[in-house]
Amino acid sequence: MNLHDFYYDLPQELIAQDPLSDRSSSRLMVLDKNTGEIEHKIFRDIVDYLNPGDCLVINDTKVIPARLIGEKEGTGAAIEVLLLTRKADLKDTWEVLVKPGKKAKIGTRIHFGGDKLIGEVIDIVEEGNRIIRFEYDGIFEEILDELGQMPLPPYITHKLEDKNRYQTVYAKHEGSAAAPTAGLHFTEELLKKIKEKGVDIARVTLHVGLGTFRPVKEENVLDHHMHSEFYRIDEEAAEKINNARKNNGRIIAVGTTSTRTLESVAKEDGTIEACSGWTQIFIYPGYKFKAIDCLITNFHLPESTLVMLVSALAGRENVLNAYETAVKEKYRFFSFGDAMFIK
Repeated sequence: MNLHDFYYDLPQELIAQDPLSDRSSSRLMVLDKNTGEIEHKIFRDIVDYLNPGDCLVINDTKVIPARLIGEKEGTGAAIEVLLLTRKADLKDTWEVLVKPGKKAKIGTRIHFGGDKLIGEVIDIVEEGNRIIRFEYDGIFEEILDELGQMPLPPYITHKLEDKNRYQTVYAKHEGSAAAPTAGLHFTEELLKKIKEKGVDIARVTLHVGLGTFRPVKEENVLDHHMHSEFYRIDEEAAEKINNARKNNGRIIAVGTTSTRTLESVAKEDGTIEACSGWTQIFIYPGYKFKAIDCLITNFHLPESTLVMLVSALAGRENVLNAYETAVKEKYRFFSFGDAMFIK
């Protein structure tokens, strides 16, 4: 399976730079995974495609303002630090991505917001990745909220006016370096309508790491290595998912992150147990889905692992044809773009 098998041509102007004022008014492409048939709707119409007894699975991770701009102690050189993973075994210690990496040798100290936050490089992981230990007075989360910026993907060049627009309305557990963007289309009102229709909503948590967006560089996609991401599924979510399956309801994942969480833990019969851990699952065509039946997702980058996952569910030709149609119909692409429902 070659990388170029997942290429499509995307005009730059179709990359959405700003979120819509009304989350649920984005466009929705409905793709039948069996026939390849396409319908064009508005996102709030998703209610019409959900049935009583279905279970909608959402990822309630919360993005932290993980991008910090600091100055190197001694020289004042600007250094950008992106928080990736908090080290559970070491207090106030994170794995981070540093730009420029060559300025961040072991022992380098970086000041953020004057002396409000100081980081010291204590280890080198790979290329631009470092382990940094932080010093501060007060509560780390509050300092981060004051000094940090939302880590928007590099293809978004506009400044985000409202931090909350890069969070889902149900974001709860802090820990992501990027938003689970399929969930950005839901409003409280829309979720209420979905519940009133008799659809169960199960919350899982997967903290999205930047590995999800790492470009695939290997020509043979099977040589690509996924980074680990932490997930948690509680008893209540497992029970809702298993009940829906037992009663012939569909499991509808909101986003590739919810999908990867469920597929990482599902047994052969599709049942789920409450658990937590780290996943490196890489889903590409040929994969047999155990947990999910349908998927709500955004339009993803060419040749990305996300396009491969969607192609595994709906078929590569169906997906590439849908993307070609989306380009022709001027859908908005990527994080702040429009949505697709694969039924």
